[in-house]
Amino acid sequence: MNAFDVLADPVRRRILEALVENELSSGEIVSVVEREFAISQSGVSQHLRVLRENGFAAVRREGARRVYSLDTTALCEVDAWLNRFRGFWEHHLDALATEVARGKRKRRK
Repeated sequence: MNAFDVLADPVRRRILEALVENELSSGEIVSVVEREFAISQSGVSQHLRVLRENGFAAVRREGARRVYSLDTTALCEVDAWLNRFRGFWEHHLDALATEVARGKRKRRK
């Protein structure tokens, strides 16, 4: 499965969003995802496995608990792919910033 296939699923994206904030136990992840997407614990476990196996999440045992954290390996690959397109957007964003600055100067006068 490629990185974009992994990220295409809204449940997996939500799990990654939660892991950006801090490490979470599998139970904490299940609570967040069950509430928002109404899927079972086993469904969440399958999503966690996909994230782990594809370099998006890491897991460690803490006694009987499994604690998940964000793994940036696959995200770096996505970032490298997106980098090819940044020049296109940066030019347009720079132009927008210029227009915003002009508008501010006109309002001050």
